[in-house]
Amino acid sequence: MIQGPIEGGRHGWAFNRPLIDMAAHGFVEAEYFLTGQATTYAPAPGAELGRDGKWRIEPSGQVPFKTRFLVYRPADPAKFNGTVVVCWNNVTAGYELFFGEGPEVLEEGYAYVCATVQRVGVHGFEENPQGLVAWDGERYGDLSIPTDDASYDIFTQVARACAPDRDRTVDPLGGLDVKTVIGLGASQSAGRLSTYINAVHPLPRAQGGHAFDGYMLQIYFGSGTAITAPAAPAVNPAAPGARPLPRGQNLIRDDLDVPAMIVNTELEAISCQTVRQPDTDRFRTWEAAALTHVSYQAQLTRNEKFQRDFGRAPEPPSEQMNRIYLQPFYDAALHHLARWVNGGAPPPSQPLIDFTAEGKPVRDEDGIATGGVRLPQAAAPVAMNSSAPVTNDFSGRLRGSNQPFTPARLAELYGDEAGYLARFKAAAAQAVEAGVMMPRDVEPAVAEAAREYRRALEMGARAPASAAE
Repeated sequence: MIQGPIEGGRHGWAFNRPLIDMAAHGFVEAEYFLTGQATTYAPAPGAELGRDGKWRIEPSGQVPFKTRFLVYRPADPAKFNGTVVVCWNNVTAGYELFFGEGPEVLEEGYAYVCATVQRVGVHGFEENPQGLVAWDGERYGDLSIPTDDASYDIFTQVARACAPDRDRTVDPLGGLDVKTVIGLGASQSAGRLSTYINAVHPLPRAQGGHAFDGYMLQIYFGSGTAITAPAAPAVNPAAPGARPLPRGQNLIRDDLDVPAMIVNTELEAISCQTVRQPDTDRFRTWEAAALTHVSYQAQLTRNEKFQRDFGRAPEPPSEQMNRIYLQPFYDAALHHLARWVNGGAPPPSQPLIDFTAEGKPVRDEDGIATGGVRLPQAAAPVAMNSSAPVTNDFSGRLRGSNQPFTPARLAELYGDEAGYLARFKAAAAQAVEAGVMMPRDVEPAVAEAAREYRRALEMGARAPASAAE
């Protein structure tokens, strides 16, 4: 059963909603509740959930649930492109992280659905819970996801609530003519989506399969998650002594009947080396050199949402973290994937990042990883942006590093700012031609590049003489 649009509550807004006014961009923003019975799954008798990704599961039971999903959709049906993206909200932080208000969604007219499908998103960690129920008991107090075993089927049910053949008694899409539905997961959610692709998608429709027309796994470490959740409470991965970053363990099954795409940075490519697989007529991998899991720009947005939603300022992002924004890379990938699932050409194949025999990225004389997708910030750099962490804590390992070049190195490479911007614009044109950057993202990238060049000069001027030589 679908209820909504939902309003009210102690805060008066949906948790993690956009910072921008979606109506000003021609979008309707609305939240809905979904109540029902979720199928749980277990490995089929004799099945091994192994490296090849060809996992066999079967229904094992049902549990009741009540959850929420947040919808952004074009207000004008004529501006809808026919594609719905359903995002598996990330709960690594103990509360939900998602971002569906990027330029590709807003300018190309997608509908974007942010789905709460895991227990932590609703109930939080046992220690210092920050899930929906704790955040706003008036609005979310009766939501319940008893176990992550239910997450896979809840994801299916959210997709079917937005599909072409959906029940329109309460229509979250406002009557839009949906053609295709894409499933998307990033980081922790990409691991769960990997399991969904390999195990749930192939099932008969009556058992929860074939709910999506394509999939995108962003910043994916190469490992699926268990089809049955452990009995112990969820552990905050950032807590002292928590587990290290995941390592690649399984492929995406090679008999998938819909397109799937992995969109990774340098950091996840390190983890995925042992489970890389070739591009096919149903599969693509993109790896971007010099980018990492969390960029400075993304952290600024996260912090602003955190301050609004929780009423306190988080620690400001380090000036030493990676400063190449991921969103334009994601947007280019989504643009190509949407064309692909709607019967068009697949995304262009891209070179992969180069690695040494010891499994470390090959780096040029400036410390920039070689190979892979070359965004202009990597092809015409003013700093060594990389996945190499400044600190070895959990957050530090995700945020990588940024080391501006010295003024002498900038002069050697580019002469002056005008020379640098000319090189940057040429690199951006090459990225657009390669299909890894959208034309609309060039102008803001050039403006940011000018600021980064001046930042490098300023930091070089402040550095001790010995450090600047």
